[in-house]
Amino acid sequence: MRNSWLIARRELKERIGARSFLLFSIFGPLLILIGAYLLFAFGGEGKQRWNVLISDPTGIMDAKILANEDKSITYSFANDYIELEEFRDAKQFQPFDAMIEINEKVLSNKTAFIFFREKPSVRMQTRLQFHIERRLEEVLVAEFTNLSVSAFRKIKQPLNIAFRNAYDPLDEASDLRGWVGFFFGAVIFLFIFLFGMTILRSVTLEKSNRIIEVLLASVRPNELMAGKIIGIGIAAFIQFAIWIVVIGFGLYFLRETLFPDLLDAANMNIAQMTEEVKQQTNEYFFATKEYNEFVDLVYERVQFGTMTAYFLLFFVVGYLFYGAFFAAIGATSGSESDGQQFILPIIFILCFALYAGYFALENPESSLVTFFHYLPFTSPVVVMVKLSQGYAPGQGYQLFLSLFILLVSAIFVLLIAGRLYKNGILQYGHRIKLSLMWKWLKKM
Repeated sequence: MRNSWLIARRELKERIGARSFLLFSIFGPLLILIGAYLLFAFGGEGKQRWNVLISDPTGIMDAKILANEDKSITYSFANDYIELEEFRDAKQFQPFDAMIEINEKVLSNKTAFIFFREKPSVRMQTRLQFHIERRLEEVLVAEFTNLSVSAFRKIKQPLNIAFRNAYDPLDEASDLRGWVGFFFGAVIFLFIFLFGMTILRSVTLEKSNRIIEVLLASVRPNELMAGKIIGIGIAAFIQFAIWIVVIGFGLYFLRETLFPDLLDAANMNIAQMTEEVKQQTNEYFFATKEYNEFVDLVYERVQFGTMTAYFLLFFVVGYLFYGAFFAAIGATSGSESDGQQFILPIIFILCFALYAGYFALENPESSLVTFFHYLPFTSPVVVMVKLSQGYAPGQGYQLFLSLFILLVSAIFVLLIAGRLYKNGILQYGHRIKLSLMWKWLKKM
């Protein structure tokens, strides 16, 4: 084992000293922070003009919505009950981007539903909410109180506006948190591919220039393979630690400087405002929230501590699992071009694993997702997606079972790779064939 650690130190020193390591450590997290900034600043933007149908069969709103016209939204009224399926499929309703359902219960349960075809930006959502709530306040004041509208607004309860996808009213599709998990899974496979290729290049280079013969005079083949995988893996771990630090400080900087929570109610002394200013401030609050959905996701809803801990576990075990494949390909190739050809199947498997993560986003309850959840080739990204969405009560054991299966699979693949490495590392000038690899596997 001492020889393996010596090889690991040599590999680690060589990787950290490379210019590409430094560049990827700096520009990788910076690109992610730039993407986060763009999501915060522009992620809420969407269609700028909306055509909205209000289903008001009892005439509660009296075909009125705003005293001042909002040029970004055009409202139309229907005096009939409109079923969701009818709005979604009927030809006469296709010009409308959304339907607001106002029935006789809305005044008592304080809940209204908005069914949209394409998810509106947060700015558009808050404008719709503001318009509906203001109009219903006027109705409530006129029908049930003797108060002025301004006095009523001081004691009113907020209206709950529920946004539903017309094609997914039960909200069965994945939410933004699932995309966070997909991002974590994609980073796992990015690091696995990059540093797996490093293992392959290192093995094939030493094999082609015959340095491997000198090394094997001092260490055993299995010790050499273990040292390479461990050393390059530690380099990957260090680089990811740098990413964590840079991204962590970057998100803190964005939060404290570019996107401070200036609109928090605690920062407003509303009692000192006049009613006119108060109304303008509320409207401004609704109109300027467009990036808050992403800000709330990143800073409030994502449990980065838990996600990062399991990310590291699945990255380490997944790296061992895939790293063994890269080492075996490098050791068994008769030439550098042979090794490159066998990379294509691994790239295909990695891409398929990413697709499995996307499939888990769109179909979280599918039995096929359960299969991908335990399949070692796909489990790292699928588990990250499921973890971000949240396991159902009593189902947390699935995460540890998946990790256990991946660990056992990694040990098994490492044993096979060790056998191939031992018997193929000193072989030259041959073409890789399954029959030849099978022969090396059987050879002690």
